[in-house]
Formats: sequence, C-alpha cells, structure tokens
Amino acid sequence: MTDAPTAQPASAAPGAAPPAEPARWWTLAAVCTGVFMLLLDVTIVNVALPDIATELDASLSGLQWVIDAYALSLAALLLTAGSLADLFGRRKVFLIGLGLFTLGSLACGLAQDILFLCLARAFQGIGGAAMFATALALLSSAFSGRERGTAFGAFGATTGVAVAIGPVLGGVLTSGLSWRWIFFVNIPICAVAVAITWLKVRESQDPRAGRPDWFGFVTFSLALAALVYGLIEAGQTSWGETRVVVCLVASAVLLAVFVVSQLRQRHPMFDLGLLRKPTFTGGLIAAFAISASAFSLLTYLVIYVQNVLGYSAVETGVRFLFLSAAAFVVAAVAGRLTSFVPAKWLIAPGFVVLGTGLLLMTGIQTDSGWTHLIPGLIVTGAGIGLINTPLASTAVGVVAPERSGMASGVNSTFRQVGVATGIAALGSIFSHQVASAVRDGLAGQVPGDAVGGLTAALSNGQVQAAAERAQETAVGQGGDGAGTAAYDLITDVGTSAVVDALNHIVLIGAVLAYAAAVACFFLIRQKDFVIQGGPPARSESGEGAPAAGGQSSVS
Repeated sequence: MTDAPTAQPASAAPGAAPPAEPARWWTLAAVCTGVFMLLLDVTIVNVALPDIATELDASLSGLQWVIDAYALSLAALLLTAGSLADLFGRRKVFLIGLGLFTLGSLACGLAQDILFLCLARAFQGIGGAAMFATALALLSSAFSGRERGTAFGAFGATTGVAVAIGPVLGGVLTSGLSWRWIFFVNIPICAVAVAITWLKVRESQDPRAGRPDWFGFVTFSLALAALVYGLIEAGQTSWGETRVVVCLVASAVLLAVFVVSQLRQRHPMFDLGLLRKPTFTGGLIAAFAISASAFSLLTYLVIYVQNVLGYSAVETGVRFLFLSAAAFVVAAVAGRLTSFVPAKWLIAPGFVVLGTGLLLMTGIQTDSGWTHLIPGLIVTGAGIGLINTPLASTAVGVVAPERSGMASGVNSTFRQVGVATGIAALGSIFSHQVASAVRDGLAGQVPGDAVGGLTAALSNGQVQAAAERAQETAVGQGGDGAGTAAYDLITDVGTSAVVDALNHIVLIGAVLAYAAAVACFFLIRQKDFVIQGGPPARSESGEGAPAAGGQSSVS
C-alpha cells in the first residue's frame, strides 16, 4: 500500500470527494485502534479488581467507582465532545482525545491509592469520550458505498471484541505482570494511533456548528452522576434510604431541566428533533440495551467464574474467548451484509439471538461447572456481532454527513449510559438478593456480630475468600472440625445465594434484549437513511432502488 497524502487542514469542505483510498484505510486503522483501547478499558479492570483491592486497600464502593468513574466520564462528555468535533474538526478532537487517554492511562498505572485511581479513570474517560464521539463521524466522512459496509464491519468487530476480550487480556496482564499493566499497555498503542492520525487522517467538520452547549453539558452530567450514585448506594443500603431517594429525584429533575434547555437552545448538544426519525430512536434503544444487558452482565459473570468457581484471572479470561470469538466472526459477516440487507433485519434478529444466548446461561446450579456457560457465551457473542455492525451505520446513517458528529455522539452516549446504569442497577439487585439469602441461610448458625461481615463479602460474590476466612476463625476457636464445618456452611450458603442472584439478573438481561428486539423491529425503517449516511435503501425483500431524494420508499 502506497503512502497517503498528509492530512488536510480543518477547513476542508465537508461532503467533498472522499480521500484517496490508502488514506481512508489509514483512517479506519486509527479509529479502530483508538476505540479498541477505550472500550477495552470498560471491562479490562474486572478481573484485576481483587488485586487492586489488596494493594490499594480498597472498599467495595471504591472498586465500583473504578469501573463507573470511567463509564460516567465517557457518557457525560460524549455529547459535548461530538459538538466540539463538529465545530473545531473531528481529526483534531480525536487527536486530543488520544493524548488525554494516554496521560490518564499513565496516571492509572501509577496510582497509589483508590481515590487517585478513580480520579485518573475519570480523566481517562475524558480522552475516551473525545475519541468515541468522533470515531463514526471520521469513518462516515472517509467511506461511502460498499466500502462503508466493510469499514463499519471492522468497527463493529472491534467494538464487540474489545469489550468481550477485556477479561482475557486483563487476566493475562494481571497474573503475568501486575494490574498496573492493564493501563501501561495503552501507552505505546496510543503513540502509534497518534502518529497515524497526525500523518494520514484527513480533517472534517460541520461549518454550521454552533458553540458548545455548556449548560446542557452540566445538567446532563449531574443528572447521570446522581442516577448512578443513587443506584450504587441502593445496592449498599436500601431503595428507601434518604440519600438514594434524593439522588434519584435530583437526577429526574436535572434530566427534565436538560430536556427543556435542549428545546430552547438554538444550537443544542442533543438536537431532540432527531427523535422524530423512528430509526434514530431505535438506534438509541439498541445502543442502550446491548450495553445494559450483555456488556453489563459480563462483570457479574466474571465474578461468578473467578470468585465462586475459583479460577484465576487468566483462567477466567480465557473462558470468555467463546463469546469474543463468536462476536468477531459474526461481526465480520454482518459487515458484509450491511451493504444490501436492511439494518432492522440484522439488529432486531440480533437481539433475539442475544436474548436467547442469555437464557441459555440461566439455570446455573450450585454444582454447575463453567462449561454450563459455553452455549450461552457463543450465542450471546453471535448476537453482539449481529447488532454492533449495523448499529454503527444506523447511528450516523439517518443524518447528513456534516451532522454525523452529533449523531454518533448521542448514540455512543446511550451505549455508555447503558453500561453505567446497567452495572449499577443489576449490581443493586444482585447485592440485595444475595444479602437476603445469606442472612436467611446463616440465621441461628453464625454469631450475629459475624453475619454482617460475611453478608458483605458474599454480596460481592467472594464465596471462596469468605469461606476461607470463616474457616481460619473457626479453627482458632474450636479446632479443625469446626473449621471444616464453617467452610462448608459458608461455601454452601454463599454459592447458593450468588447462583440464584446471578440467574435472576441474567434473566432480566434476556428480557431487556427481547424487548429491544421488538422496539427495533418496529422503529428502524430503511426509508429514514440518507444515501450518504447508510447502506443502499432497498425493499424488505432486498430488492428495489432508492426513491427520489435519497430515500427509500420502503419502511
């Protein structure tokens, strides 16, 4: 492949002829590299949390914020980052994001306490938001026609594999080196992505873009932060706790203020008029649902395999290759299909497949091995692959290319809101159910002052660790026989409680996936796509030509 011309200035007119072929593939390489890293860091820390807790003496809430600080920062800033990209140039904002992400990764790896690590994760998320908000817009401006389907196929495969393979890579780095290397590994990769973007990627922007909506940014960010904080606190205390109620009410009020502000703004960060297109709304539902179901459940499936079944970080990660491999293969196929198959015939069936995969993972028993998960992991991975690729094109396919920055930012925001709220809400349900079952199971068998500590440990899925601590305490008080009895009791009660709770939240994820399938089937319409922003409009049977004006006459 020959060298591509250097990047053009930011004033390059949007809608101009696409760059020379080598340049567009360099754009794909830069975008996929950056997005792979930022999405990888959504899940890569899961298998490293026990090591982080030990070294930094972190509490459960601290560990939760290690994950949610990143997801919250991504979700809160994506809309503003999209607006800034439209205004100042998508290549420029993408480059800034790469730089911030690199600095944030370095800070995470050097963290000496849990508060600093959480703050560094939030800073890392700022860079991730700048990259994620501009990724689809850069691809949309660089590719057209059938090549766009191939590019979105590669992007879809990247997003699916990045999130799914996080536990694998995290386990390898944590066991082989240190948990710090799950962050340090980003630095050389970011340097390569910066070089490619600086030298090979062309600029694009929206000449009609207005100033960023800072009031909307503040109200939306505070609403999301209050919501997630309230959900996490509900898991630690109760839904009726004053702090929880105040946070949830404040979130609802701030969200209402945000919506009103968007309706009154001349240049809002989220043009609510886009919701008039059913396909755009369907894409948002799909983005939220795939994150709130499959990707959020990965956290608790990892806890089950590692803390209940007792596998190491590496062994746990390797078992999730079934999911990531299926996602990669199916996404590649779906990328080819997007050029001639209507989006809803990939996304809606994809959610049916996803929901079925999650259902296959239910029915876990106390004596089940990890192999029980294999069919569900494979089918779930296939569903992720089917959804991700056409969803990428749907995000920007219903708007003109010069507005793709906002469109991709909104869609990506809903993805991250799904991760943040999904982990928090499912975790709250999981913790409450485990705690209730443990209290009932230990009633009358364990001293009252010990039940609280055991309940807290088991609510986090730490069955093996809690059983070992109980055994050590019992041996010191009553000998080996008492230690064995305590170990067996905690193992039986804890495993039963965790398994029942896991089955419950996986079932909730499956129901959410099926609901999303129905919504996407009725909302996503091929006639909403513009020629420049989506696959060729065809009839439901795959035949026919676009109607006049760049739209299909077929829903």
